[in-house]
Order: sequence, then structure tokens, then C-alpha cells
Amino acid sequence: MSLTEALLSQGSSTGTIFGALLVCLVIYLFTISSSSQDKGEKYPPGPKPLPLLGNLHILNLKKTYISLCELAKKYGPIYTVHFGPRKVVILSGYKIIKQALVNLSEEFGDRDITPIFNDFNQGYGIAFSNGENWKEMRRFALANLRDFGMGKKRGEEIIIEEAKHLKEEFEKNEGKPFETTLPMAMAVSNVVCAIVYSGRFEYSNTKLHHMIRRSFENMKLTGSASVQIYNMFPWTRPFVANQKRIVNNLKETLRQTAEIINGLKKTLNPQDPKGIAECFLIRQQKDEVLPFIPNEVVKVHDEIDRVIGRRQPMVEDRKNLPFIDAVVHELQRFANVAPLGSARRTTCDIHLNGYFIKKGTSVWPLLVSILRDENEWETPDSFNPGHFLNKQGQFVKKDAFLPFSAGRRSCPGESLAKMEIFLFFTTLLQYFCFTPPPGVSKDDLDLTPVVGFTLNPVPHKLCAVKRFQN
Repeated sequence: MSLTEALLSQGSSTGTIFGALLVCLVIYLFTISSSSQDKGEKYPPGPKPLPLLGNLHILNLKKTYISLCELAKKYGPIYTVHFGPRKVVILSGYKIIKQALVNLSEEFGDRDITPIFNDFNQGYGIAFSNGENWKEMRRFALANLRDFGMGKKRGEEIIIEEAKHLKEEFEKNEGKPFETTLPMAMAVSNVVCAIVYSGRFEYSNTKLHHMIRRSFENMKLTGSASVQIYNMFPWTRPFVANQKRIVNNLKETLRQTAEIINGLKKTLNPQDPKGIAECFLIRQQKDEVLPFIPNEVVKVHDEIDRVIGRRQPMVEDRKNLPFIDAVVHELQRFANVAPLGSARRTTCDIHLNGYFIKKGTSVWPLLVSILRDENEWETPDSFNPGHFLNKQGQFVKKDAFLPFSAGRRSCPGESLAKMEIFLFFTTLLQYFCFTPPPGVSKDDLDLTPVVGFTLNPVPHKLCAVKRFQN
């Protein structure tokens, strides 16, 4: 090919690409112009979007929740931000989020399912589904969670039993530094397994190790910048390696889960289901389908020793352990595990705080804006159990404590999670003093979270030193 031919060919390709981009730009501007004039309504304010890119130029996709909190300071508790061509209304602060999720629970009741979560379960399940499928699955889950222990004595017994196994696992390290993430995750997983499968995994089980690690990896990848771009521009999927890794991880986990389910099918007794999974199998057959500063540690130990001594902590002890109750609540507030909350979608045209929001609009209630709301917490950016204590040292509930979200799409496992956190925490602090490894000071511990769909602690080692001999 001659130089002239090459230049002509290049010019032709460039012209084609430029033409396609021009068409996209015209369509985008027309869409923005048309929507802004719709009904002459007053829409939530926000930064002016660029064509196609929206507000990506002012967002840090590695820490999206921080960028959105900063924008809330400028535009107020309800504002609009454009993730590429996708318009999202952001709610910030306790009052506006409570008004939307609780007072207008029905109107803000649908889940906004982004492409990556649709890849997860194709619109089925509980967390990322809508309509009758969601209603039926949530009813089934809540009813069977109660039947198999959530919020009841049986649930407490399961957690206490697992807390003993966890304690024994910690003791194996004889006070030496060890990685805490995996055993803690296995303990939580075993509580769920006991309720779902009526069984548990040994801490040495490598299959469960791999499932947990895949889960952690998927949480991290789901919040990655490339996956966020994919959610905004679904046509980029062939170029997003993280999307492929997430799906492959999920397929492997589903394969292992299928092995467990197939084992249950072989011994299934429809008259005596042992767990939620067997209940679901029976239903299918019928339907022919589905870290603290030292002073706070001392206070925790003192309260445990005074109220409980060396006997096994029980859920009923909670009312007599106000400081520990406050610490546990403050842990959840300060840890801020799900800063972005879970996306909602309006089921109808709605007016909120004087602004018009169209039916089908994506709405993100920023839970971090509640848990770090300066109007609700005395020291929002510091760990402070005093947020949940009155002057007499009694535990006090706070309306702005919403780590599990609110309204009809709040976390269905909230009561089980609260029971687990309290019993695991109290049992471990009853038996151990946790310290950094030798040569590492408290100030050297990195509390910067690993940002994904949720915030997780960085891998770290601690020493679990027994407080007394058995």
C-alpha cells in the first residue's frame, strides 16, 4: 500500500469514528435537553455533566463514596450526579435518607440493578431482584430464618457453639501473630452454614478457604474503577477483565455450592428439613421450581468480668453490658462497611424535598452520610462509644444508626448479624487481649479500608493473648 493510500484509508476510518461520536453526542445532548424540560419540574441540583462522560472528571472512582460526600457539602442533601450517561440522585444525611427509605418506603422500594449485579444472578434472589420474585423470596427467607434460629434461642446456641470453635482456633497460635481475616470469615460463614445447611466446616477445610477468598476478591473487584465504568457503559464488557474474573469466581462458587446441594438431595426427608436449603428443596419439589485504644479495652474487660465472669456470654446479657453494647454499635458505625448503601429505583414519579424525581430513576442513599453525619454524631470521624451512652453510662439508641439501611429493602439478616457481632465480640474479648505483633505499635496499624463494593480491613496480624488459664 502506498503512503497516499494509507493516508486516505486512515482518513476514512477517522472520519467514520468521528461521525459515530458526533451522532452519540447529538443524541446525548438531545436526551439531556428533553429531560430537563420535562413537565417544567424542579430537579435536584448537581454539577454540570460533560457529554458522554457526565461527572466522571470530578469523581474519584477508587473512593467514590468520598467524592459523593464532598459533593453533598456543596449541593445539599439531595443532588444529581452523572456517572457517564447514567443519571443518579444522591441522598445524603439522616433526615433525607430516613424520609425516603422509611416514610416513602414504597416509592423508593425497588432495587437499582447495575450490569455487574445482573451478571451475578440474572434478576433472581433477594438482594438484586424486584417484583414478585423478590417479594416471594424475601418472605421465604424471613420465615425460614426465624424457623431455624434468627432472633431465637437456637440462633444464639449456634453462634455460641461457633464462638467456642473460633476461640480454640485462636488459641492454636499461642499468642503469636496470625492473620485474623480467614478464621473470622469462616466463623461467620459457619453460622450461616449451620442455618442453611445444618452443618459447619472445619477451619482447616480448604474448599471453604477458597470460597471465602473468592468472595473477598469479588467484593473488591465489584468496586473497582473498571467495573464502575462497565456499569456506566455496558458495551465495554468485552474489555473489562475484572468482570470476567468476577463471573468466573462466581461460577466456581456456584459449582461448589451445587455439590453441597446435591449431597443434601440424597438424604432429604421432606417431613424433617434440617436447614433452609432443605426447606427450599422441598419447596422446589412442591412448586416444581428455586481496634480500640487501651482505655476502652480495659472498660470492656472490666464489664465482662463484673457481669459475666467466665461463663459463656448470652444474648440476654446485652442489657446488662451498656458499654460493650455501645462499643459494638460504634464499631458498626465507624467501620462503615457499606458506605454507598444499596442502590434503589423509584417505582413512580415522586416529589422529595421539593424536587421532582421520575419513575425508574436510580437513587443512591449514602449510608456513610448518615453514619458520619455531623448533625447526628458528636465526633463523626472518630471512634467514640460515647455516641451511644448517656451521662449515666446507660446505653441509648440513636435513630441515625442505620448500618443495615432502612425501609422495606433493609437487610433481612439484620437481627442475626447483630446477634453474631455481640456474641463473637464478647466471647473473644472475654478470653483474649488483642495486641499488635512484637515491634509494631498501635499507631502503626493501618486502618485504611480496602475499597470495593464494601469496605474491608486490609490483611493484618494480631496477637490473641489469653487473659487467664482454663
